[in-house]
Amino acid sequence: MRRLNAFLSFTLTALLVLPCAATFNATASASVAAPSAAAGVGAQVGAVAGAPSAALAVVSGAATINPQGLPWALVDKRNASLTVFRADGSLAGRSPVLLGVDRGDASVPGVGERTQSGRLRAGDRTTPAGRFVSEPGVNLVGEAVVWVDYDAAFAIHRLRSGASEAVRQQRLSSADPALRRASAGCVVVPVAFFENVVQPLLGRGPAIVVVLPEG
Repeated sequence: MRRLNAFLSFTLTALLVLPCAATFNATASASVAAPSAAAGVGAQVGAVAGAPSAALAVVSGAATINPQGLPWALVDKRNASLTVFRADGSLAGRSPVLLGVDRGDASVPGVGERTQSGRLRAGDRTTPAGRFVSEPGVNLVGEAVVWVDYDAAFAIHRLRSGASEAVRQQRLSSADPALRRASAGCVVVPVAFFENVVQPLLGRGPAIVVVLPEG
């Protein structure tokens, strides 16, 4: 996986000094937009009207961030949200997400191995910032995921069933982004959003994932 270069790291960090506008509507947990007839930067910016200024600035510069014209996604850690765009630049959907419990913009060395072996330590559960080339794949139990950084075990995946599912679902439904800091570092999305938006676009081949730094 290719991590962001120094230039993009500086650019994404600098974006956060811009004033913050209204946050995304957290009730749109699985919103899916119809294909836009007016694709391109104008359509992208209009599609995420109401998003923070940092996110809008990234969308406006999509041609630089995504010169290959791939499907791409924007993770806004400040508002714990994921916005997905088609290859033509039109909005596919946006959703609140769960992000890493620990604040930080880098993957802790060795976190990938500790994640796979179930030996995470305090401070390991960050959601790293940057520009990534993602790839579809599966985890250790064969579940379909989108690998954002395979070596760091950083992925986008659906909300999983299990003992913590009810609590995580409550947090995912919360309008407070702080309560959605509840994952081990991965970007966790509602099942319907994963199946209807993430998997069809990011789960079919390479894509670009941009993760904004902590606000």
